[in-house]
Amino acid sequence: MANSSSITHFLLLPFSGTRQLQLLHFWLFLAIYLAALLGNGLIITTIAWDHHLHTPMYFFLLNLALLDLGAISTTVPKSMANSLRDTRDISYAGCVAQVFLFAFLLSAEFSLLTTMSYDRYVAICRPLHYETLLGSRVCLHMAAAAWCCGALNALLHTANTFSLPLCQGIAVEQFFCEIPQILKLSCSTSYLRELWLILVSACLYFVCFVLIVVSYVQIFRAVLRIPSQQGRHKAFATCLPHLAVVCLFLSTGFFVYLKPSSISSPSLNMVVSVLYSVAPPAVNPLIYSLRNQELKAALSKWITGCFQEQ
Repeated sequence: MANSSSITHFLLLPFSGTRQLQLLHFWLFLAIYLAALLGNGLIITTIAWDHHLHTPMYFFLLNLALLDLGAISTTVPKSMANSLRDTRDISYAGCVAQVFLFAFLLSAEFSLLTTMSYDRYVAICRPLHYETLLGSRVCLHMAAAAWCCGALNALLHTANTFSLPLCQGIAVEQFFCEIPQILKLSCSTSYLRELWLILVSACLYFVCFVLIVVSYVQIFRAVLRIPSQQGRHKAFATCLPHLAVVCLFLSTGFFVYLKPSSISSPSLNMVVSVLYSVAPPAVNPLIYSLRNQELKAALSKWITGCFQEQ
């Protein structure tokens, strides 16, 4: 039996007990991590470099890329290092940092996705008021609000989670530290405070979800009223990438936290957690760049300019 005052480290769940599969996990995660770094890094650099992309939509996309880089950098490098060194350890401070950063970045990303749905709503449903409703100062305030909400939410959850007495061992049933797995280590009657915080957060996430749904209902109604097929296609092309990212984010998250306990197991939880913690940051740049001609043109122009300078 251990308590939180005497714990110096935790043991993370390994992907495999055999050395060959551990090395395979390392190389697979390395490839995904490098793809996420390259994709999100190119989006950030291109948007910052090309002044034609200094619009609200691309400003929010730049913030999303920053959050994705942070999210995947919070979990993947430590898991890779453990597989390479054949260990399971993570320090107490490292676990606290993972819990805070992961909760912060995911909460901020959901808030930002809600903001981006409002941006698409104004662009399609109220285009004449776009510059008025989404000026540069308003965009900065909205992005700052998303980051601050994520930080406040994560700070409350992290402080409350690690203030609980942990008396169920130090083995975390996940490849990184996250709140539900840490709560399993707490005493059976001492986690009710955290459950109340989770309930409050769930209500806030539900409000964000409703706002996203309402925005897209209005968007689809407006798009279907556009007389020309080319106009409808152009309108859909600007919002479908964002909708795809929202669906990927919500579907994986809902499955992880709302799946029936009858099908829950450590191995399944770990595999599914990869879908919502590792896959989105790597896939999001691909989703946004496939159908975005402006972004692809700016990226091509930037790469060509770099080669010409050399």
